[in-house]
Amino acid sequence: MDHRLLPDFGKTRILIVGDVMLDRYWFGEVSRISPEAPVPIVKIERTEERPGGAANVARNIASLGAVVDLLSVIGDDQAGEQLQKLISEAGVSANLRRDPTISTTVKLRVIGRQQQLLRIDFETTPSREVLADKLLDFGLLLDGCDVVILSDYGKGGLAHIGKMITMARQKGKPVLVDPKGDDYSRYRGATLITPNRAELKQVIGNWSSQAELEVKVQKLRKDLELDALLLTRSEEGMTLFREGSVFNEPASAREVYDVSGAGDTVIAVLAAMLAGGCDLEAAVSVANIAAGIVVGKFGTATVQLAELQSALQ
Repeated sequence: MDHRLLPDFGKTRILIVGDVMLDRYWFGEVSRISPEAPVPIVKIERTEERPGGAANVARNIASLGAVVDLLSVIGDDQAGEQLQKLISEAGVSANLRRDPTISTTVKLRVIGRQQQLLRIDFETTPSREVLADKLLDFGLLLDGCDVVILSDYGKGGLAHIGKMITMARQKGKPVLVDPKGDDYSRYRGATLITPNRAELKQVIGNWSSQAELEVKVQKLRKDLELDALLLTRSEEGMTLFREGSVFNEPASAREVYDVSGAGDTVIAVLAAMLAGGCDLEAAVSVANIAAGIVVGKFGTATVQLAELQSALQ
């Protein structure tokens, strides 16, 4: 695909709803084992914070130049303040409901010798009242967007996802879902879902051949009334399943450094391409290239428009 065929992302608007989190990184050196237990001692030298989860999806879209509305829930705490600040700095219009009964979701990663040694998660499920308010906000923001992304990280922020899908489809808005868990019935009626291999196996079980995979996925797609399912397959690329067709896109990564957040980039670029009027296969091809760029970076990262244009050339 010629880079000149990319749409004008600046004319698109995308609404993202989902679980946001603050990704914290502690970088240090490991020089000895603790005398207290057989674990490495990490002497922390620097720290870094980035928006994660649905917030990382949002900043990926913003980095392409599209207009982004992000709807989510955070705690009334320091981590929530910092996350809101980072999201704003990324050029994202954020509507973050504050829930004083929870702590903002934080993922703390300890890195030594360029390897992740430990991850510590802090998370609480939002209250029903705040989630109900968020559904009202969703209805207000829906008319102005071209595409809806529902980014499910299983943190409880998408309790009303079925209603959101119905509302969006009634308005004629495509709905893309990054799924989580072993029950996909809550995504019924979405336009497209984007599981990876491990996530899909939780739902349909193992498969021994491409033919068996196609049969199982097409049954799932039909049962859930989905227009399409995009399976991301790491080093094997991506496979798009639609009614009566299967489209394979080989992986484009030259060097894999860190796959965390790659799924965020995939669904972000898919949405931006579709919002710009591109067909689904072209959107998948470009999203695959974007994923190949972002896995060459450390941590939850974004793909810049210039990088995408250069790769397409």
